[in-house]
Amino acid sequence: MTSVSQDKSRPAAPFAFDNSYARLPQQFHAPQTPSTASEPWLIKLNEPLAEELGLDVETLRRDGAAIFSGNLVPEGAEPLAMAYAGHQFGSFVPTLGDGRAILLGEVIDSHGRRRDIQLKGAGQTPFSRRGDGRAALGPVLREYIVSEAMQALGIPTTRALAAVTTGLPVYREDVLPGAVFARVAASHIRVGTFQYFTARGDADAVRQLADYVIDRHYPELKDAGNPYLALYEAICERQAALIARWLHVGFIHGVMNTDNMTISGETIDFGPCAFMDTYDPGTVFSSIDQHGRYAYANQPGIGQWNLARLGETLLPLIDADSEKAVELANTVITGYGERFQGHWLAGMRAKIGLATEEGGDLALVQSLLALMQEGKADFTLTFRRLSDLAGDDGLEGAFAASFENPEAPAAWLADWRARLTREDRSPQERADAMRRVNPAFIPRNHRIEQAITAAVEDADFSLFAALLAVLSKPYEDQPAYAPYADPPQPSERVLQTFCGT
Repeated sequence: MTSVSQDKSRPAAPFAFDNSYARLPQQFHAPQTPSTASEPWLIKLNEPLAEELGLDVETLRRDGAAIFSGNLVPEGAEPLAMAYAGHQFGSFVPTLGDGRAILLGEVIDSHGRRRDIQLKGAGQTPFSRRGDGRAALGPVLREYIVSEAMQALGIPTTRALAAVTTGLPVYREDVLPGAVFARVAASHIRVGTFQYFTARGDADAVRQLADYVIDRHYPELKDAGNPYLALYEAICERQAALIARWLHVGFIHGVMNTDNMTISGETIDFGPCAFMDTYDPGTVFSSIDQHGRYAYANQPGIGQWNLARLGETLLPLIDADSEKAVELANTVITGYGERFQGHWLAGMRAKIGLATEEGGDLALVQSLLALMQEGKADFTLTFRRLSDLAGDDGLEGAFAASFENPEAPAAWLADWRARLTREDRSPQERADAMRRVNPAFIPRNHRIEQAITAAVEDADFSLFAALLAVLSKPYEDQPAYAPYADPPQPSERVLQTFCGT
């Protein structure tokens, strides 16, 4: 690795910044210059995303190691750490903020959308508390892999722009190589951002933040009769749809604190996240979730709980009459469950090949999930094999082999086939539609760990590159990467994931 200049005054203009958040009052953020790295090296630049953002790719190829490590602050950047609070595992912490993340600034992408560019792991900020503000290589690679996989799966998510090593050690339980992750988001405003100002009794700031969010993310609400109530309803709708999509692919966020729930409706913070192998609604991977608060099946309810906390911050804006404000907000948050159920069931219908709606569909879905749990079936592989079976009855054996007892799904298959007779799609049309929603490839935990181990222990990024390649086309059969679709062997199973802080 070659050392790169640490001269922060050197000009570079690959970004056309327009930093609206930096123009908010000083209590919203703290100016913070990134720390320097000793020997930055560019692991990966997401060139298609850079082009979408309107960035100068040639400059980033040349200077990306310096820029994304924090050694070179680009022209027009206004680096800052954002202030926010949050409920962490149900306990409120009034001051959190960006403890190891620095927002470089915002750009307008090729679609006219405003996007944040943030460095994660670029050193201490005023919100670091006793932390070092650094990131280790393993969590950076995990976030890169999973965020880009989520994008390819079609799930709203923050994105990976780049990953760099710093040449500096990071001290956790062990000494680890340091790295920085360059993250792109529609914004980094969270439920906890609103909570931060409510906790301080700063009603003006709550209103300013809400107006900013409407301008940036929900401009269609400006002319609503009650724009703040409409904002609350819109955020609840996006989160209900998002969490339903998580469940459709077996994703477990792992740390659904209110500071990890975005106002934009994107998935954010892929610390101890994981994808389920064997189906079990009680699955937990996160090492810090000792009581299963954020287990797979608990995520919809936690989403509602988090959104109720958001509603509390908006009450003074919703109506000057506190009792009326509570009544209006309660109507919205009570309706969240129905919203979620609608999104979830629509997605599950698609996963089992149904294009129409019937009253018994929920029971049909639930009975399959119960069979999968009892039969220790792999979540992803079972639905993919069902997609294949929809187009070819001769593949029933492969589907049945997903279960410990291959005879277990026979009665369910008979009910499923009877249900399909009441629809007019051809078997091939149905199979094709199912393959578009049932991925063949997900970021298997053991594959992520293999890629991380090779990178950390041997500076070998070939497994990381291969995993990114296969996950970029999750709904396509890729014979060259067929083993990546397989569940882990017993010796390969990853039972715990870690946040990396």
